[in-house]
Amino acid sequence: MASKAKNSDIKVLKGQEAEDTVLQYMKKMNRPFGAVDISANLKGAVPKTLTAKILAALAEKGEIVQKTYGKTNFYAVNQAKVETLPQEELQALELECKSVEDDNAALSAQVKQLTAEVVKLKSTPTDSEVDERLAEAEVITQRLLESLTPLRTGQPMTSAEDMARIDTDWARWRSEWVRRRKIFNTFWQIATDALSPQEAVALAEDLGIEFDRPEHVELEKGPLCAPVPPSNRTNLKRKRE
Repeated sequence: MASKAKNSDIKVLKGQEAEDTVLQYMKKMNRPFGAVDISANLKGAVPKTLTAKILAALAEKGEIVQKTYGKTNFYAVNQAKVETLPQEELQALELECKSVEDDNAALSAQVKQLTAEVVKLKSTPTDSEVDERLAEAEVITQRLLESLTPLRTGQPMTSAEDMARIDTDWARWRSEWVRRRKIFNTFWQIATDALSPQEAVALAEDLGIEFDRPEHVELEKGPLCAPVPPSNRTNLKRKRE
């Protein structure tokens, strides 16, 4: 089996160049490392054995600090030799940071306001929708005006007694209609029990029977056909008296 070819693009460093490279890497990262980690992170530019020797030499010079945990040595940059910013520059950076935070807060508030305006604009009807609503409002207004015409011409209004009589007639004839429909449904069920649905439909057409359509069913569910509360019946009775 042919052995893996080594990466020839990486230059192996030696001597002072290798030491400078290791020290610069340690200062750049500014965190603890072992010799194996540094050699691996440098892509083998400084071999592991040489890296261990360089780290030991740098520790003796005081450039880095060595800490031993068990049998493993770790190294970190000597913090006493790390360059720090003067107090004036730190204060200037803090002021700059605060200024940026204030600007960010102002921009966030502006974004929030603009977002609210966008939501409001999206919920606002378009020109075509406004025209459509205006047309509908005009139709409703015209219908209401027409309903007021009899009052404006002096036409007498329906009296309370007439309304009570109409309600009474409506309740009586509706009850009669409901009773007759129930009788019809019972007999129709008996007559068509042995027929298929298609044959039942054909028989109803031959006899001219018309069943309730969807609009009739919807009307049955509305307030017009709702049962009259007992209190209303009492009021109607009193009016008739």
